[in-house]
Amino acid sequence: MDTLFHTQTLLIIAAGAIATYFTRVGGYIFITRMKRIPPRAEAALNAVPAAVLTTLVAPAAVTGGFDVSLTMAIAFLLGLRIALLPMLAAGWIVVMILRHVIG
Repeated sequence: MDTLFHTQTLLIIAAGAIATYFTRVGGYIFITRMKRIPPRAEAALNAVPAAVLTTLVAPAAVTGGFDVSLTMAIAFLLGLRIALLPMLAAGWIVVMILRHVIG
C-alpha cells in the first residue's frame, strides 16, 4: 500500500460530509422560518424514524440467517411488552444461544 488514504477516497468523504452538513442545516433553517408546519410535512417528519429503522433492520432480517431473523422476531415481540434496554439484552442473549446451538 503506497499511501494511507487515496485522494479520491478523501474527496468522496469530504463531499459526503459537506452534503450531510448542508442538508441538515438547510432543513433546520427551513423549518425555523416557518410560522407553522403543515400537517403533511409534520406527518412526513414523524415517519422518518420508522423509515430509517426499517432500512437498517430489513436487510439483516432477510440476509442474516435463521438465527438473526428469529432473534429479530423475538425482540419485536418483547419490545411490545418491555423497555428498550432489557429487550436489547434479551435479543443479544437469544442470538448468542442460537448461534451456539445452531453453529
